[in-house]
Amino acid sequence: MNSSVSALCEQLVSVGYIQQGNQARQGHEAKLKELLQHRKLPQEGWDDLTIELVLHELAVMDSNNFLGNCGVGEREARLASQLVAKRHYRLGHGIGRSGDITAIQPKAAGSSVLMKITNCLARDVIKLSGVHSVKNCFVVPVATGMALVLCMLTIKQHRPQAKYVLWPRIDQKSCFKSIVTAGFQPVIIENVLEGDELRTDVPKLSEQIDVLGRENIACVMSTTSCFAPRAPDKLEEIAKLCKENNIPHLVNNAYGIQASKCTHLLEQAARVGRIDAFVQSTDKNFMVPVGGSIIAGFDKNFIDEIGKMYPGRASSTPTIDLFITLLSLGSTGYMKLLKDRKEMFKYLKNALSSCAEKHGQELLTINNNQISMAMTLRYEESVNVTEIGSMLFKRFVSGTRVIAKDSGTKEICKRSFVNFGAHYNNYPCSYLTAAAGIGMTKTDVDTFINRLDKVLAKFSNSKCEIIKQPSEDVSTNEDTSTTSKDKLTNDKLNTSINDVLSNDDVSVNT
Repeated sequence: MNSSVSALCEQLVSVGYIQQGNQARQGHEAKLKELLQHRKLPQEGWDDLTIELVLHELAVMDSNNFLGNCGVGEREARLASQLVAKRHYRLGHGIGRSGDITAIQPKAAGSSVLMKITNCLARDVIKLSGVHSVKNCFVVPVATGMALVLCMLTIKQHRPQAKYVLWPRIDQKSCFKSIVTAGFQPVIIENVLEGDELRTDVPKLSEQIDVLGRENIACVMSTTSCFAPRAPDKLEEIAKLCKENNIPHLVNNAYGIQASKCTHLLEQAARVGRIDAFVQSTDKNFMVPVGGSIIAGFDKNFIDEIGKMYPGRASSTPTIDLFITLLSLGSTGYMKLLKDRKEMFKYLKNALSSCAEKHGQELLTINNNQISMAMTLRYEESVNVTEIGSMLFKRFVSGTRVIAKDSGTKEICKRSFVNFGAHYNNYPCSYLTAAAGIGMTKTDVDTFINRLDKVLAKFSNSKCEIIKQPSEDVSTNEDTSTTSKDKLTNDKLNTSINDVLSNDDVSVNT
């Protein structure tokens, strides 16, 4: 509210009251001024009113909200639904221009400021998380897989003759498919088993560079965050190898920002070797809806090039979501979430270990993975352990993975994977995974362990009954009435077992 408007208000209401109101408003404006000056996360999170005030102030700077605006172009941010308009705070122009996702839009000064400041906040939070040397980043409205595609298409401009991407195996479809989508041939580097952990086969990676020729390799795509028993790739060794051979290095850091182990690996690898870009999901690291990721790197110019590779304008929704969330948390709030996640990892690990031992299983030793863990599921070979996953899901437990020792072959993009999901062709046992992701609470852990305990007990008991079933062969000299009675008992037993294993079992409190 400017001074002339305040003066008019003072003609209606006591001067003291108006001045007090102006002081309160100036407090909100001071926060915005500090944000624009320093371009960093505020230490303490903002209240919702301040955030909404800023969003409305930015929205009125976009042409679709100009009073008396006359738009005669094909894209004028006209919004037919008022619900949609409110959902997006009337920011309808998106971000970027046709040739660059980070470019300024003449018709959308407010949206452009929002995009620029959110990218600054994203860089700041990446630094706070442990990647102190990061130079540049931007939010892109696609999930991790497509963001990796964008990075590889940019690399292709520099290495047009290259056709291979070396990829230490991680059994997640999106990263593998991103290589194919970018027009490259994946060269799978199988992992090696070190104790219970699956680790990068660096000698094999080096061998493939020699066999294929460094000039024919577009990049190496490594991974930090992954589900057990795979551990993060040996990033420092890969980075050194890439630097020595002048090969780009792209890192899939999908949910690694929340884990200091992963951010430390990124920082160290960039210091001793080469990392061209690393990609992380916004929903997995910052608890916003799915649909965005952050592309970051240690070379400002290369990250700018990736932004210019994006074809056309882009949705501002992931940017708005991240802007609101980071300002709500502040640096103190986000760092507390990271600290709490570490504590929940330890708590979950201890609880899962105890539960595993109770049922004759054990927690796998995977010291290099500080997000995900796994417990064995050692049963008779004829037992279908994946039913445990179904039983948990029916009891509203999501996120666990049950991997059978022999799960056959799966084809993805015309490539066959043996035991897909295990990151390895012949892992020694079946297992169940669980992860301590950001935002997990003690209640989540306790509820999960309680339900897992009951599921394992029910599953084990049912399998014991199956093994101990009486033979259906009946001696001819037995009394007919006894035989009929035994058959009836067996039928009831089979029915009981089928009820236990049925996919229709939806009981939560069993």
